Amino acid sequence: MTRDEEKLLIERILAGETDLYEPLVKAHELGVYNLALRMLKNEQDALDASQEAFLRAWRSLGSFRGDSKFSVWLYRLTSNVCLDMLRRSGRLRADSLTDEEGAEAELPDRRGDPQQALERKELAAAVREGLESLPPAFRQALVLRDINGLSYDEIAQVTGLETGTVKSRIFRARRRLADRLRSGGNFFDDGASYTATGKGGGRHEKL
Repeated sequence: MTRDEEKLLIERILAGETDLYEPLVKAHELGVYNLALRMLKNEQDALDASQEAFLRAWRSLGSFRGDSKFSVWLYRLTSNVCLDMLRRSGRLRADSLTDEEGAEAELPDRRGDPQQALERKELAAAVREGLESLPPAFRQALVLRDINGLSYDEIAQVTGLETGTVKSRIFRARRRLADRLRSGGNFFDDGASYTATGKGGGRHEKL
């Protein structure tokens, strides 16, 4: 669904065609759930957060001005819901966020034999565990970039941060994830690279 199509759909919903909210939900429910799951690390909590995010979006739909993509606006609502849940549960801790610049690491999509496929599966599991170990603020930025596919500017809109801070936070999150994978023996320094999706070529991977 294009940005113009979403804008027209929202205008029709606000004009009284409320049944059209369902296709809008379906277009974004996977991205919202994935973000909530990575931030909250619990399937039921993620489902609850997703439902609350879409409920808040419904109630606030009239305030959506179309200055950004609807997904960006929706992910900001979702992030706020998740952060509220983390605060209530006492799982949100303060992070040290000194700015550090770094280049974005991209993952080569290499195909291989069954052994490599098994290693990729094991690496993906290790990456998921590594994501769950990150502080919520780092995890949020990395998921929005590497899983939900938002640009740095869009993540800045979601989080309310400066774009440079977003880049720094994502760099630091990737470095922490790399350090965890390295300490767990999941990759070594051979010049390859990876992103937080965990796709790609086996154990011998480098940030």
